[in-house]
Amino acid sequence: MSQDMSTVTGVDDSAVAHAASLKSIYVYEAPVRAWHWINALCIVVLSASGYLIGSPPWTIAGEASENFVFGYIRFAHFAAGYVLAVGLLVRVYWAFVGNHHARELFSVPLLTGAYWRELFSMLKWYMFLRPYPNRYVGHNPLARLSMVFLFLVTVVFMIATGFAMYGEGAQAGHWSHSMFTSWLLPLFGNSQNLHTWHHVGMWLIILFVIVHVYAAIREDIMGRQSMISTMISGFRMFKE
Repeated sequence: MSQDMSTVTGVDDSAVAHAASLKSIYVYEAPVRAWHWINALCIVVLSASGYLIGSPPWTIAGEASENFVFGYIRFAHFAAGYVLAVGLLVRVYWAFVGNHHARELFSVPLLTGAYWRELFSMLKWYMFLRPYPNRYVGHNPLARLSMVFLFLVTVVFMIATGFAMYGEGAQAGHWSHSMFTSWLLPLFGNSQNLHTWHHVGMWLIILFVIVHVYAAIREDIMGRQSMISTMISGFRMFKE
């Protein structure tokens, strides 16, 4: 979708018409695509290691000094968390310097009537009440809504609470303690509540990933434009 949803039937239609003669149109720039796949890898590592941190694995035989299994799990979690946080900062930067599709992750034109009409149209498509969806150059309205309010908000929450817990171990004086632990820990009441809500956030992210992957594959097969290949090559291809 274009940044201004009032141009849904203007900019997007003209872009689709132009793409028809070219067979494809360049949508997602290389930094956006790289961020997407690195982000996906980070989420897999964070979810797996986070689950094991919350539900520790079996006891390893032998002396503790000869085993570092849980240490490796925690290191993988912390490293992926840092990459996720830095990647989001880079993604925010690219929203300012990239094309208008790079800004779709950070805004939803909720006050625009055209946006809601297109959103309900996509809802009907996903509920099998329409034979085919409309065509969009960028994210469709429903995907844009879920990306902002389910994915982005949850990821920011996970980064903040994650560094707040990290700051507990680093203790006072560490930047993570000053920036996150000092105010988030009192806000949640205690460390256990902080850990619990961070764990809930993990399951929200997993739920989003399941729906996201399903929708992308379904759209690639049944929709009117490419999805998965677009996030690899950057080019959106359209079907008649």
